[in-house]
Amino acid sequence: MKTKIILTILALSTTCIFAQKKVADKFFKNYAYIKASDLYQEAVKKGDSSEHVLTRLGDCYYNNSNSEEAAIWYAEAVKRYDDIDPIYYYKYAQSLRSLGNYEEAIIYLEKFNELQANEDRIKGTDFANVALYEKLKSTDSVYVQINNLPINTKNSDFGGFVKDSIFYFASASKKNKEDLYDWNNEPYLDLYQSIITPPNEGEEALNYSYPNYIKGEGINSKYHEASIAITSDGKTIYFTRDNLNKRNKLKADREGTSHLMIYKASYIDSTWQDIKEVPINDAVYSTGHPALSPDNKTLYFVSDREGGFGQSDIYKVAILGDDNYGFPVNLGAAVNTEGKEMFPFVDKDNMLYFSSDSHINLGFLDIFKSDVLQGGTSVENLGAPFNSGYDDFAYYIDSDNGVGYFSSNREGGMGSDDIYGFEICSQVIKGTVRDARFMTPLAFATVQLIDNTGKVIEQRMTGEDGLYSFKVKCNRAYHVLGSKADYKDDLKDVNTSVNNGFEIITDLNLIPLIIEDEIVLNPIYFDFDKWDIRTDAAYELENIVSVMREHPNMVIKIESHTDSRGPDNYNLTLSDKRAKSTRDYIISRGIDASRIESAIGYGETQLVNECSNGVKCTKEQHQANRRSKFIILKDEAETTAPAEPTDED
Repeated sequence: MKTKIILTILALSTTCIFAQKKVADKFFKNYAYIKASDLYQEAVKKGDSSEHVLTRLGDCYYNNSNSEEAAIWYAEAVKRYDDIDPIYYYKYAQSLRSLGNYEEAIIYLEKFNELQANEDRIKGTDFANVALYEKLKSTDSVYVQINNLPINTKNSDFGGFVKDSIFYFASASKKNKEDLYDWNNEPYLDLYQSIITPPNEGEEALNYSYPNYIKGEGINSKYHEASIAITSDGKTIYFTRDNLNKRNKLKADREGTSHLMIYKASYIDSTWQDIKEVPINDAVYSTGHPALSPDNKTLYFVSDREGGFGQSDIYKVAILGDDNYGFPVNLGAAVNTEGKEMFPFVDKDNMLYFSSDSHINLGFLDIFKSDVLQGGTSVENLGAPFNSGYDDFAYYIDSDNGVGYFSSNREGGMGSDDIYGFEICSQVIKGTVRDARFMTPLAFATVQLIDNTGKVIEQRMTGEDGLYSFKVKCNRAYHVLGSKADYKDDLKDVNTSVNNGFEIITDLNLIPLIIEDEIVLNPIYFDFDKWDIRTDAAYELENIVSVMREHPNMVIKIESHTDSRGPDNYNLTLSDKRAKSTRDYIISRGIDASRIESAIGYGETQLVNECSNGVKCTKEQHQANRRSKFIILKDEAETTAPAEPTDED
């Protein structure tokens, strides 16, 4: 007999764990990770340490960016199960790196790499810095549409700059093959311009006219010209050129090296004229890659002059007017390194962009941005898609419309260096969180933005106006989840389009769980002639659990009612069993039994309509009588006794 009792208890326990796991899975599927994790942990406490439960627990915390808890549960999973899906080695390593435990992370990255030989998550990178490299390679943080410009050639084309719908750039596309640059066996660079026009109907990309030499007879020479900057008024251009003598021949230093220099010209009668050398040049070192501050009072440039940090550094010099300039100043160690820093550009907000083969990069030259001109010291790698494993440089952006250009010799281009246009495309998901009963705004509601993998990206809390807003990427699928204590969650699916700047209004209406003196749920369903709690019923009952946890002094009573079909005594007995089964589930979730004063079935004795025995009614009318009620008997807030007065009072 004792053995039979033990076996029965074990069977009931196993059934309870299985049911709880199914409920947890339902919450997990709907991105309610806190509730799901609570249920999964209950399952663990009751003896279920299956791979499914442990990895789901890890995923609950991972998707909420709680690396500490995620690492705990992933650790249990990967150490218990040798044949676990390799993705959990990677997720565990990600969590460890987030916690700064790089040495142990490397162990699991190596396991992942062994099992996933074709994966490129960590291929070719330093395992100790793999988290950063993975972040740089990812395009999750920004949606950018890039396109290889139609004006690119098989030779070098780079350095896009826009002024008054004219696109300026450098190109080695010259037809003359007599003079080739020994470095790459291509013609020398010249400056070109192309007129930009809006897309034609049905097109998305801008149109570019056939390129012609830049307007100005003396700008291009037989040798290199590149990298321009034009003042806001369009009257002055700065550009880079090889050092030439008066006969337009290359001028070299004592070692036979011809250095770069910066020149300027003025826009007169629709052409660039009056070309002058800027006095910051010198014959023994290079000076080039000009850029201007938003107010046109500072010239930024690159030089390999003595006193710098490395092979080439970025400098600034004050433009004093009348062809006078201040003393060149190195931008310092925050930006410059022992390597190469090149191609500066400053946007209208005084943010510096530049290229470097140092700092933390994906290989060769990468594009970075820095707030050093705003008084900061940060340097940030722009990551993909701007950067790749190749040279990425010559960044330019019009901050007003998010349209810009960069240059790269990455694979898939037209030639050696190509110019890529890009548009930073973003939209806004916004709306109001309301009480669904009264349609009034809800303050202190939590709104989560969830991507299509189930990961929580951002979280907001509403103010008195109930408003929320998320900036999101174009052409993506998202989920928006609204929640608040004493309310049911509201989950909406949102798809963004390909158009920049759109706003998508997504209001969330949360159904109140407490109405007057009752906790109100969707109908609790039972199988025919049964009273055990189904998964869908448990899912609804979790709302009761949440409310009672939120109100620790709340006391309720449970009523279960049936319709009139079936024998009266049978309905009375069945409803009573269902009421008590409902009570037992709530108690099993940690709610003290004393807080449920009673759980009684009333059968068909308290009908809400005229559908008594013998009365013909519709299914919907009978359904109205099949109900469970959770009546609040007491909900006293905890009070704290006033502090005893002190001598200082």
